[in-house]
Amino acid sequence: FSPLFDLTKTYFFVAGIAGINPKRATTGAATFARYAVQVALQYEVDIRELSAAYSTGYIPLGADFPNQYPTSIYGTEVFEVNAALQSIAADFARRANLSDSATAQAYRAHYANTSGEYKAATLAPSVVECDVATSDVYYSGTILGTAFENTTKLFTNGTGDYCSTAQEDNATLEVLLRSSKHKLTDFARIIVMRTASDFDRPYPGASATYNLLYSNQGGFEIALENIYRAGIEVVQGILAGWEKTFAKGVKPTNYIGDIFGTLGGS
Repeated sequence: FSPLFDLTKTYFFVAGIAGINPKRATTGAATFARYAVQVALQYEVDIRELSAAYSTGYIPLGADFPNQYPTSIYGTEVFEVNAALQSIAADFARRANLSDSATAQAYRAHYANTSGEYKAATLAPSVVECDVATSDVYYSGTILGTAFENTTKLFTNGTGDYCSTAQEDNATLEVLLRSSKHKLTDFARIIVMRTASDFDRPYPGASATYNLLYSNQGGFEIALENIYRAGIEVVQGILAGWEKTFAKGVKPTNYIGDIFGTLGGS
C-alpha cells in the first residue's frame, strides 16, 4: 500500500517446498497450482471419538457431514489463480533439468508394490499442474490425505485436484486479493509453485508416524534445488517475453479470486 511502489504490472511468484500426494507426483517434482484450498478450515472431531456415520473427523463449517458444502464461509477457503498463466509457467519450468538423488529414488521404490494407485510416486521428478492444499497442521497419513482430497474437490465443485500440501499460500493470496481489490496489484499475475520434499502419506505397510517423523525420503535437498532450477526458467521466460506478452498481461480464461467474487466474475 506504499505510494512509493507501482506493483500493477508486477508478477508475484510464490515458491516453496511442500508435501506431495503420491497419487499425483513424486519427490523433487515442481507443481503449479490453479486452486489453493485451505483444507483444515473446518470443524474437527478427534477420530477416536468419531461415530460410525463419519469417514473423517473433518466437517465443513456450518455442515453436518463431510460431503456437504460449508454454509459458514470465511472467504479464504479457496483461491483460484490464472489458469492460462499457470500453464505458461509450467511449460517454462519443463525446460529445467530437475535435480534428483539416489536416496529419493530408492525410497520411491517402496510405492511400486501397489495396484498402480501410486505409480506417479515411483517416477522421476517432473512438472505437474495440479492444486495445493494448505493447512497450519503438518499432517501425515492416508486417512487425512483422502479426507483432504475430498475437501479439495468439494470446495471447488469437483474441479480441484490437490497434489501438494503447504502452509502459507492462502494467506499470501488473501493479501494479494485485498491489494488487487484496491487496484494496487493484478491478481491475474500470480504463479504458485511448490516443489515436493516429502510424501504426505506412507507407502503400503508403513505407518503415518514413520512417514512423518522417521523416514529418510531424500526429497528435502532436491526440492530446495528444484525451486531454483524450475523457478529460474519461469523468471527468464517472463523476462524474455516481456515486451511481446507479459507487460500487457496474460488474460485469464477462468474465474480468478476468492469464493466471494470480490474481484468480479462468477
